[in-house]
Amino acid sequence: MNDGTKDEDRTGDGTRAVRAGLPEPVKHEPTLPGPVFAAHFHLPGEVTGPYLYGRDDNPTWTLLERAIGELEAPGQDVETLVFASGMAAISSVLFSQLRAGDAVVLPSDGYQVLPMVGAQLEAYGIEVRTAPTRGDAQLELLDGARLLWIETPSNPGLDVCDIRRLAEAAHARGALVAVDNTLATPLGQRPLELGADFSVASGTKQLTGHGDVLLGYVAGRDAEAMAAVRRWRKIVGAISGPMEAWLAHRSIATLQLRVDRQNATALTVAEALRQRPEISDLRYPGLSDDPSHKIAAQQMQRFGCVVSFTLPTRARAERFLEALRLVEDATSFGGVRSTAERRRRWGGDAVPEGFVRVSVGAEDPEDLVADILRALDESAD
Repeated sequence: MNDGTKDEDRTGDGTRAVRAGLPEPVKHEPTLPGPVFAAHFHLPGEVTGPYLYGRDDNPTWTLLERAIGELEAPGQDVETLVFASGMAAISSVLFSQLRAGDAVVLPSDGYQVLPMVGAQLEAYGIEVRTAPTRGDAQLELLDGARLLWIETPSNPGLDVCDIRRLAEAAHARGALVAVDNTLATPLGQRPLELGADFSVASGTKQLTGHGDVLLGYVAGRDAEAMAAVRRWRKIVGAISGPMEAWLAHRSIATLQLRVDRQNATALTVAEALRQRPEISDLRYPGLSDDPSHKIAAQQMQRFGCVVSFTLPTRARAERFLEALRLVEDATSFGGVRSTAERRRRWGGDAVPEGFVRVSVGAEDPEDLVADILRALDESAD
């Protein structure tokens, strides 16, 4: 009996990740073909066919884009485009969908480069409105807006908003909705299924997970809107290299293994940090008493690998980071090796001087917890 559900929608996350985007098997051909390094392709006669010039399309992108689409919206018809970085993907949506006289609603507590993007939008005659992620505060700013930009969980504060509620409200007012899905990954949250028009992410982070690829992507259902995103990619040339695309696709095969290990360990780390009196504002959406947990549990399948907290002073936070042995002092998140940093060192986040963001890797949980607790002891005044 056929219930209308496609086979790929019935499979588990691990099976889907392992097989995502693979071509049909051909005898003597590799399971995942190697990267195609081509600036141009044979093109006699009329301009037809999928591959014409290296800035427009590439067979290696095609397989990766298919893989990401299968994770973002299993069994559904979506288009996915890959970019040179997460910011290239973010910019492609904002600058392709907005024009002078439009209004956009951004999170006031989102990724630290967003204020720079907002300033550029304003320079182009676009009205920029901001509100925090927590409490669905962006709802109050939707009237007359062309686009709502959501970041949930927010980076680095880990606040969560109700995607479905915000999307319905935005659509009722004629606005498009884009969700930055970087922290959650497609295995943690599916914005398109919750009503978003675009799911956007930095593939640099947990999607690829090894800290060796810069990549971004946009996934969406609306053909006209995605055509504008594709046109923007062509105009600015914000394309992924074939080697980066191939590495990303190769890495997706282990996404479910990495995500499950890292998420479980992140919860273990967060629970251990609960016992430390010097820590304040401990945040992890997977904690049952976290302010974001109720909404996160309704729309997320997994809660991410990032834990944040605040130490009393900048000096204490710096001593703590220096004392860590298994956790590298580095920016970014989502890699198999744990990292941590004092976010205020960049100057772009409205967080206390002692605010620390920890990205939990794939180390043994007991080793990682021991290292963090030891570093807290050694960094005490």
